[in-house]
Amino acid sequence: MTDVLVVEDLARAFGELKAVDGVSFSIRQGETYGLLGPNGAGKTTTISMIAGLLRPDRGRIEVLGRPMGAGALEAKALVGLVPQDIAIYPDLTAEENLRFFGRLYGMGGSELSERIDEVLETVGLETRRGDKTSEYSGGMKRRLNIAIGLLHRPQLLILDEPTVGVDPQSRNSILESVERLADEGMSVLYTTHYMEEAERLCDRVGIIDEGRIVAEGTRRELVAQVGQMDRIELRGRDGIEAAATAIRSVEGVSEAAVGDGTLSVLARDASSVLPSLLAAAGASGMTVTGVEIQEPDLEAVFLHLTGKALRD
Repeated sequence: MTDVLVVEDLARAFGELKAVDGVSFSIRQGETYGLLGPNGAGKTTTISMIAGLLRPDRGRIEVLGRPMGAGALEAKALVGLVPQDIAIYPDLTAEENLRFFGRLYGMGGSELSERIDEVLETVGLETRRGDKTSEYSGGMKRRLNIAIGLLHRPQLLILDEPTVGVDPQSRNSILESVERLADEGMSVLYTTHYMEEAERLCDRVGIIDEGRIVAEGTRRELVAQVGQMDRIELRGRDGIEAAATAIRSVEGVSEAAVGDGTLSVLARDASSVLPSLLAAAGASGMTVTGVEIQEPDLEAVFLHLTGKALRD
């Protein structure tokens, strides 16, 4: 698949502080890539350089093969930036805000009018288009922010913590909008302080700490990198001890412990070993009445790699 964004050996220092120190990653067409890190890890500086707002000390940034830089208008036109701080005019309506920003993008006439209709529908604000945005809730303002970033049909959408401080309903609406955009082929660079959002939205995740990417991959790949295992609990009766002995010899199983009517198993990949576990349990005389699988989440991986919670 085509790489929409390529970042290679990106670095930026502020005096003695190395905010970003050799960051490299890429985003494919239609992929949602999560950039996760604690406060001060270098996320905002990285995003500012990718969007062409800040000049790197070294490194390469390309958007669909166009080099990004302070004056790189061709590359910038391919990027939609939705900053964490809300950037709208409160005395204007949603439609007036979009028309203003559309003119800045060089759009006009029927093309702009049609695009305003489309982006308002995407973010669920079509019925509030004529209201002044000073009357909007925080979540509605953030959804309008996203609509502005989408107005010129960017190939890469950068979302910097788009759900901070919004109500649950608006948050879910924003997440659904991002999911729809990805389904339609939009490439998304997504930063968040909410691990469950990364779990839900991101095809791959890069974990940044102290200016460096310390790990990258899908959730399953990251879990494997740090040695985290799935926990499988078999509930049942009869032959549990014998089943534990048999299951310990199954390939991929690390541990099998007997509890009160349960057998807890640690394994690398629950989905691949489960048939073998059930077969071994049945052959040992255990009657299995229930199965529960607990997979390690990104929060556990993040803590292991950085020693910090995401919101630190």
